[in-house]
Amino acid sequence: MSGDNGKELVVGSKLERLLKAGHFVVTGELGPPQNADRSVIEKKAGYLRDAVDAVNITDNQTAVVRMCSMAVAKMLIELGIEPIMQMTCRDRNRIAIQSDLLGAYALGVRNLLCLTGDHQSFGNHPQAKNVHDLDSITLIQMVRQMRDAKKFQCGEEIKGQEPRFFVGGAINPFADPFDFRPFRLAKKVKAGVEFVQSQLIFNVPKFREYMKRCGDLGLLDKVYVLAGVGPIKSLGAARYMANNVPGMDVPQEYIDRMANAVKGIPQEDKKARREAWEREGIKICAEIIQQVKEIPGVAGVHIMAIEWESAVPEIVKEAGLLPRPKLEA
Repeated sequence: MSGDNGKELVVGSKLERLLKAGHFVVTGELGPPQNADRSVIEKKAGYLRDAVDAVNITDNQTAVVRMCSMAVAKMLIELGIEPIMQMTCRDRNRIAIQSDLLGAYALGVRNLLCLTGDHQSFGNHPQAKNVHDLDSITLIQMVRQMRDAKKFQCGEEIKGQEPRFFVGGAINPFADPFDFRPFRLAKKVKAGVEFVQSQLIFNVPKFREYMKRCGDLGLLDKVYVLAGVGPIKSLGAARYMANNVPGMDVPQEYIDRMANAVKGIPQEDKKARREAWEREGIKICAEIIQQVKEIPGVAGVHIMAIEWESAVPEIVKEAGLLPRPKLEA
C-alpha cells in the first residue's frame, strides 16, 4: 500500500496519507462533555468538520471525568470525521488498554495518540488511584508490537486481526530541562512513534531552537511533528497560562497585546471586551501558525482551542490553510 508520493502506508488513515503525501496537516481537538449528551459532540464536530483533517478526542483530560474517547471516536466516524483517539496510562493497566485497542480498531479507529495522562490530583477525583502500569513510551512500544509483530505485550500471538494504528505521541519543547527535550523525543522515536503533537507554542524562537536540535539528532526524518497552537481567549487566560501552567512559555508581548486589545473599551462593556480579546487571540494564533509553518521539520499544526471549538474555522481561514486537501477514496 503506497501513498500519493510513493511512501509506504502502514495503516492507510487519512492522517497518514496526508502526511506521507507532503501536505501541511491541520488537526484539531474536541473535548468530550462531562455528561452523556451526544448532541454536544455533534455540535463541536460541526465546527471542526471542514476546518481540520483529523480530530483528537481527549481522554479524560486534566483527569476530569468525561465521555470516553472511544465512544466519541465512533461518533465522529459516523459523522464522516477521522478521529485521533487519545489513550492515557493513568486509568488502565496493560490488560485494559490492549482490550480497548482491540475494540477501538474494530470500531474503525485508525489513529492513536499515546499519553501518560495528567495526574489525578489535578482532576475532580483527586482521591482516585492512578494506575501507570505503563508510561507513554512503553505504551508506544506495546502498540507497535501489537501492530507489527501481531503480539500482545506478554508475547502471546494475536490470533486473527491485529489492531493497526498510526501511532502518535506528545512532546513538550518547553518543559525543564530544555536541553533534555530533544532526547525525550528520541526515546519516543526509538519506541516507534510516527507522529507527535506538541504543547501549545507561544515562544516561537525557542520552539525553532528545539526543532533545530531535533534535526541535528536526525529525528525529523523519522517522525512527523505537528506544532501545537491555540487561541488565547482573554487577558486573564494569557496571564494564567504564563504564571500557573507548568511547561507553558507565554512571552510578555502576547500578554501586552491582549491588554492593549481592550484599551478604550469601558470595563462595564463586558461583551465588547470579550469580543476584542477573542479577535486578538485568534489573530495571534493565526500569526503563530504562519511562523511555525516556516520552521524546517514542521509537518502541520494541532489546534487546541480548549472548549472553544467554534474558533477553529476562523483560525484556519486567517492562517491561509483553507480549503483542506481532499484525498481520493
